[in-house]
Amino acid sequence: MTKKARTILFLICLALFILTAPTIILYSQGYRVDIDSKKITQTGGLFLKVIPKQVEVFIDGKLKKKTDFFFGSALIENLLPRKYKIEIKKEGYELWEKNLEVKEKEVIEVKNIVLIPKNQNFSILTENAKEFWFSPDEKKIILLEEDKSSSPPSLLLRKSSVSEKTETGWALKLYDLERNVKSHLVDEYSFISTSRYARVIDEKDIYSKGADLLELEFSSDSKEIFLEVGVEEQLKYFTLEIDKVPPVLTERKIASTPEDIVTSQVFNGENYYLDNSGHLFKNPSIAKGEDERKFIDYGEKITEKPFPIKAETEYKLNIFPENIFLWENKTLYLFSPNSKSFEKFFENASLLTISPDNKKLVLISDYEIWILFLKEIANQPQRKAGEQLFLVRLSEKIGDCFWLNSDYLIFNAANKIKIAEIDDRDKTNIVDVAEFESPEIFWNQFDKKLYILSGNNLSQSEKLLP
Repeated sequence: MTKKARTILFLICLALFILTAPTIILYSQGYRVDIDSKKITQTGGLFLKVIPKQVEVFIDGKLKKKTDFFFGSALIENLLPRKYKIEIKKEGYELWEKNLEVKEKEVIEVKNIVLIPKNQNFSILTENAKEFWFSPDEKKIILLEEDKSSSPPSLLLRKSSVSEKTETGWALKLYDLERNVKSHLVDEYSFISTSRYARVIDEKDIYSKGADLLELEFSSDSKEIFLEVGVEEQLKYFTLEIDKVPPVLTERKIASTPEDIVTSQVFNGENYYLDNSGHLFKNPSIAKGEDERKFIDYGEKITEKPFPIKAETEYKLNIFPENIFLWENKTLYLFSPNSKSFEKFFENASLLTISPDNKKLVLISDYEIWILFLKEIANQPQRKAGEQLFLVRLSEKIGDCFWLNSDYLIFNAANKIKIAEIDDRDKTNIVDVAEFESPEIFWNQFDKKLYILSGNNLSQSEKLLP
């Protein structure tokens, strides 16, 4: 090749380099030609993290990527800045979809997507249940059941009394979820003193004056339950040690609550209580036992301005990290550290529950769901501490509500059980899980199953989360 030819070739290559280098550099930095606007613009991206893993991600109806096997995530790059319809699909699961706007030089993140299994199968765990209570560790269930076999001690009654019994009593049963075993704890007649039967002549009187279970509460270690029982028009208190075989039932004496105490709650080892002057106090709590309702002294006064206490009105405290709420019937008040008083926060409230990450509260009215952010949320969508979010309003009255995890709720509205995300960008994804007649529900974080009491049957779902 001659020197002239080499020179010409070099100049051609140089010209091509000068022409293409900026394009290559701009492309590598995420710049693209937007045909719609006929402009060069910088692209953005989309990062998704989904439960379960290996789901299909569709953008504007086209399959773009599958989430990976190890982390269940997918990063989709080089998206022009505009709105996209995002759909996430997996066979056997409900569709998740949302319209999200991608912006220049930004990655839109949706890190907490949960796909809900379709056609949930529910199996009956136990029949003949009237009420149920889960232990704090969520590994045990106390069941209140009708019990036709329960009867007074037969040695103190004539045989005809037992054989002629027609009324149905009640019994408490223990269901151990780890061992999948149900066992008998006590029945109605365990709470009636045997001395009473010794003086009863008319066997009909035995069955007309039974015992009524008024309140049941678990100990914090899930080893005991504390019972308030009405026996012959008297209130009696019992401790039932359910971790022993056989269970041990003992009567306990409760010191009466001082008349000037309106309501109280123990939180983090301290007892908070509101007195009838309208002031909130706290002092060290007393261990559960005979004097559990006795207060040593008034302790530290928290409020400066008294709350106006009304007669014949129900009050209740709900205490969370950094927040103290006071219920006056269905009106909710929040303690303000600035004014050191309770200020009206929400009317017509029915339920207030903290999320597993302790960063959010769900507030339920009859037909609405609100989210209160206790702490700043750095992940998208970002939230400020104290921010309130109106999530959804339904046509049916909302009953029970639980946090499925820190980003999803599970609740029942009328006869339908639903799961809803709390990400309000675009529409809120809400899925119907099941339908039961007048259900009472409990979401168990221990085994990730939903428990439903309906028609005296306690049913359980399959595992909803990994």
